[in-house]
Amino acid sequence: MKNLVGFALMVMIVASSEMLNAQVTTSAVPFLLISPNSRASGMGEAGVALADDASALFWNPAGLAYQHGQEISVSHANWLPAFRLDDLFIDYLVYRREVPELDGTVAASITYLNLGSFNRTEIDPTVIETFKAYEFAVTAGYATKISESFALGINARFIYSYLAPFGTAEEKGKGIASGFSFDVGLLYRPRSSSIPFTGIDLGDRFSAGMNISNLGPALTYIDKAQADALPTYLRLGIAYKIIESDFNNLTGILDVNKLLVKKTGDGSTYDPFYKAIFTTWTGKSFNQIMREFVTGAGLEYWYKKWVALRVGYFYEDPQAGNRKFATFGAGVRYDIYGFDFSYISAFEEQHPLGETLRFTLLISWGGAPE
Repeated sequence: MKNLVGFALMVMIVASSEMLNAQVTTSAVPFLLISPNSRASGMGEAGVALADDASALFWNPAGLAYQHGQEISVSHANWLPAFRLDDLFIDYLVYRREVPELDGTVAASITYLNLGSFNRTEIDPTVIETFKAYEFAVTAGYATKISESFALGINARFIYSYLAPFGTAEEKGKGIASGFSFDVGLLYRPRSSSIPFTGIDLGDRFSAGMNISNLGPALTYIDKAQADALPTYLRLGIAYKIIESDFNNLTGILDVNKLLVKKTGDGSTYDPFYKAIFTTWTGKSFNQIMREFVTGAGLEYWYKKWVALRVGYFYEDPQAGNRKFATFGAGVRYDIYGFDFSYISAFEEQHPLGETLRFTLLISWGGAPE
């Protein structure tokens, strides 16, 4: 029987990535949950209520409805830098365009996770073949305003996962799967709002968002009996412009998120996604449910809308993944061009996500004059 040393190594890498994105229950293709752009990553990996650039396609497609003109951006990060693997990286390309004829905005993106090259060997070190493992997703979205204060966004996504051109042990299938999913997002951005019973008027500085992403059938690699659920994810968030002036602008954001995945009673399979969005809340105490929520919060400061500084914090309960880290970032804008970067500072040595750097280049043009 063949000794799949390379494949085992790859599985560990993928499992580590999955672990970092898991809450109690794991899922297939966890790369769909990786924060793709530097700006949001620098603010505690949050952005469902901000969603004011092309990356809204990921965070909350409804945010596209408030955007004008066109934008294209590309992001890159060496993933899990603690492993020190140069060929483990993730790239994200996104484009959005306002289409008045459709009374809204359309957008498309490609997310690509490169897992590297691996050797398949015999019991001895003899190499049978070398293969490359990777995963990618292609997403298309549309958003429109459904009222003066509310916007709706929807996405459709094709997913392809190529882990290995063979199965493990005596399995006859391959470590290759494809599938599809969709997202639904809402964004509330009123021109005027007030805090109930206080008389405090927040003006147009407040926004709230919700996004349910990766709704779709389970992904099958070997057979349907071993199919893995997609990482259906609920994001809820608020944003508030604390300071707004010609020279100084400060915005605070807060996201709370939960994985909507539920295994069946015997633990061998998963509930279908349309059932799991309800059953994931059942059979648990209130305290257990609250522990499954992940929190991201951040601040973004702009000077003259030219230079930005960002800081954030990401927290996951120790019993549901235990990811805890601070994030930092900065950005510059000149004419139609922009550059952002972010950095993760973990609170423990050799944390897989520690020292993660993301870089984003963007071009935005044709927007409405301010």
